[in-house]
Amino acid sequence: MATQSGSRKVIYAALIGNLLIAVTKFIAAFFTGSSAMMSEGVHSLVDTGNELLLLYGLRSAARPPDVDHPFGHGRELYFWSFIVALLVFAVGAGISFYEGIRHVLSPEPVRNPLANYVVLAFSAVFEGVTWHIALKEFRRKKGPLGYLAAARRSKDPSVFTVLFEDSAALLGLTIAFTGILAAQLLDMPVLDGVASIGISFVLAATAVFLARESKGLLMGEPAYPEVQRAVLTIVQADPDVQKANGVLTVHLGPEQVLAMLSVEFEDRLTAPEIEACVERIEARLKAEQPTIIALFVKPQTTGTWRRQLQAIETAGSADPQ
Repeated sequence: MATQSGSRKVIYAALIGNLLIAVTKFIAAFFTGSSAMMSEGVHSLVDTGNELLLLYGLRSAARPPDVDHPFGHGRELYFWSFIVALLVFAVGAGISFYEGIRHVLSPEPVRNPLANYVVLAFSAVFEGVTWHIALKEFRRKKGPLGYLAAARRSKDPSVFTVLFEDSAALLGLTIAFTGILAAQLLDMPVLDGVASIGISFVLAATAVFLARESKGLLMGEPAYPEVQRAVLTIVQADPDVQKANGVLTVHLGPEQVLAMLSVEFEDRLTAPEIEACVERIEARLKAEQPTIIALFVKPQTTGTWRRQLQAIETAGSADPQ
């Protein structure tokens, strides 16, 4: 719950900031005719819509299990995060690229460039505030890892999506300012369109990264290695377990993990004793690893487990991806 609370705080801050910025940019673009400012307005409007989708994803993911979704709805967040990435690419980058090409082919001088500078300055302040909030939350979660490594490892796309969106927004503002200023100083209106194309490239690169990370989560990523080790330690500690062979895990949501255990029980155990052992393991895991929402235990010899694991690794190495 604390994780979701932090995510919502980041998204709400970005939502309010982007909505105010989008309205301001569109007004400035209307009165000045700047292609770069129009692209920035579209960028902020897309980001506003993205925040709404992420909030919807968080709300949907929190729904309890039902008959049609016995393991819950955690992957709703991953699905909507993927849709956000597609929108950044298709709408944000696409419209920015179109606006840029249109102004490169038919350049027009920017009217009242001072208004653009004022809007860009205020936008930078708003974006900077929301970026700082997202960065603070991301730093709290990432630990000693680098930013890219932490984003790739993260199971919660809501925070790193907002952070990378805001980072792209600040870079886009820099490009827009440079393009408008260069167009004014060099008397080359075409540079305003070039800046818009540059913004589209930034959005496209951001979208590709976000789509790739969201796709991995949507397809199913394992739990953190430390979680897997903790599970095996708990299982191995039970007196009726001869060997905890291994565990396969998959994230169904940021705080929802499905675990499948391979366990070799003591040969002396009867069926009721094995059932009692599994119940003890489930109770302890529920207390110490609450992210594990479902556990399946397979009685299996160590040799069988190793052959199964080797088959998985061989299939993975043969995958052309």
